Amino acid sequence: MIETAPAPLSGGPVRGRLPGALRLLAPFLIALGAGAVVLWATGRDAFAVYGQLADAALGGGTQIADTLAATTPILFTGIATALAFRAGAFNVGVEGSLYVGAFAAAWTGFSFPHLPGAPLLALAALLAALAGAAWALLPALARAWLDVSEVVTTLMLNYVAILLTSYLVNDHFLARGVANSMSPMIAPQARLPPLLPGSQLSAALLLGLLLLAGYWFLFSRSTLGFELRLVGLAPRLARASGVDLRRSLVIAMLASGLVGGWAGGFQVLGVIHRFVDGFSPGYGFTGIAVAILGRNHPLGILAGALFFGILTSGGGMVQLVSSIPIDLVNVVQGTLMVFAVADLGRLGWLRRWAGRA
Repeated sequence: MIETAPAPLSGGPVRGRLPGALRLLAPFLIALGAGAVVLWATGRDAFAVYGQLADAALGGGTQIADTLAATTPILFTGIATALAFRAGAFNVGVEGSLYVGAFAAAWTGFSFPHLPGAPLLALAALLAALAGAAWALLPALARAWLDVSEVVTTLMLNYVAILLTSYLVNDHFLARGVANSMSPMIAPQARLPPLLPGSQLSAALLLGLLLLAGYWFLFSRSTLGFELRLVGLAPRLARASGVDLRRSLVIAMLASGLVGGWAGGFQVLGVIHRFVDGFSPGYGFTGIAVAILGRNHPLGILAGALFFGILTSGGGMVQLVSSIPIDLVNVVQGTLMVFAVADLGRLGWLRRWAGRA
């Protein structure tokens, strides 16, 4: 019988450590501080740069819409990763589920153009979810019954998914008359409605927030969520209590893959409206950082996704209008990931300061 490892940084209250809110905020603040040091070392005013970044990402209705659009796929992948983490599984294959889910949604959208809008959207979302879950099934079964590390299998399957979808779009579903590797456009009625005309912000954001609420309900109000958390935190106790560890692991991995499939599917249905070879800049891997940074807490996941959305949206704009290279923004992102996995509560001086605050 398998015994899953405890989920990393599950976010439960720990006596004698930093308060929960400060533990969530500390990596953000330290990352911004480290980024400021880099900016000053290169002769730039960190406060001015951060001001430009905030203005580019949040300075108006259009900028906020673009930031929320950049946040949406990261929110989905963060939830997908956290679902597996809660059950003690380290699924690094959300990127693979994202790709197959995106292709399934695009294929549905351009293959059934005569279906009405609501049934076509529902079918595309369903097939995206099924494709994403199916991609996580083999690693889940291998972990549950053969004790094969899901880290290795899901990581390798990421590359298989990317190459498989690339083969399909280039050799079988390449759009005519285009120079790039992309599928035909999905039918107009298969597209998610925009929340702000003229922007890439679509109803996918609302679906992501509903999913986040469902994630909160699952792990705070349902028996299944309690079992998954128990498996992640104390597998021996869970087994002694009659919880089927294999079943719980498979459920968590399938749920993680399903949400990963939605991440890609809704990106196709709401933003790019076709499958584009290599369309993801690494949403699945960013989702890992978001889940760890947010300590698997719903509000932490939302804050982490929004933070990366701001860096993605604002960083690109700052690079266009100033001499600041995008690499400096990437330094902030990388620093954030480093401190996201650190248990800052072990720093005695920080814990004493928090106790006085």
